Amino acid sequence: MGKTYGYCRISRKEQSIDRQLRNILAEYSDAIIVQEAFTGTKVEGRKEFEKLIKTVKQGDMIVFDSVSRMSRNAEEGIELYEQLYNKGIHLVFLKEHYIDTATYEKALSEGVPMTGTSVDIILAAINEYLKVLRREQIIAAFAQAQKEVDDLHQRTREGIETARLNGKQIGQPKGAKLTTKKSIAAKEIIRKHSRDFNGSLTDAEVMQLTGLARNTFYRYKKELRQ
Repeated sequence: MGKTYGYCRISRKEQSIDRQLRNILAEYSDAIIVQEAFTGTKVEGRKEFEKLIKTVKQGDMIVFDSVSRMSRNAEEGIELYEQLYNKGIHLVFLKEHYIDTATYEKALSEGVPMTGTSVDIILAAINEYLKVLRREQIIAAFAQAQKEVDDLHQRTREGIETARLNGKQIGQPKGAKLTTKKSIAAKEIIRKHSRDFNGSLTDAEVMQLTGLARNTFYRYKKELRQ
């Protein structure tokens, strides 16, 4: 038996990955956990997952809390699934065991037994249909994961549009000042030391003192004059 890996992914670093970890380790306590925070639906750019795909060997297993942790892109998901299956990698989806590679393999190897008669033509067609049906179930699982993302994006767009139509400000108002602790401190230095505010230092000297980029420095000076 090869190694068992558990892959966990969250979309933002501030999210908790604990639930995925608990679920995987509850069933596979010896799993080697691979985790990362990555926003997006595609595999490309997920450095830890890409490394895992290159690391696994025939007989190894990758456990996911759900199919969406592997991919939220239907076309890419089924392609990657078949790629890993053909490489001899066992895939387990805790929330969708019906598409585990073990289940898929069983469907491919098992079927209605032949009878040695002319009826076998029909039975062979039935067996082929069952194989196609099993693959369609896998495609449907990845398609559902993608649909959840698409629906979320659509709800977000609709929410922004509704807010806009109701007269609510979306994002930073044009010309608004962005105030942070760093900007407040920098402006205080400019006010105190710049010749434009009765200080003794040149612009170049104040820029060096504050560590501000040229554009930011002059923007802060303009805001101070207003």
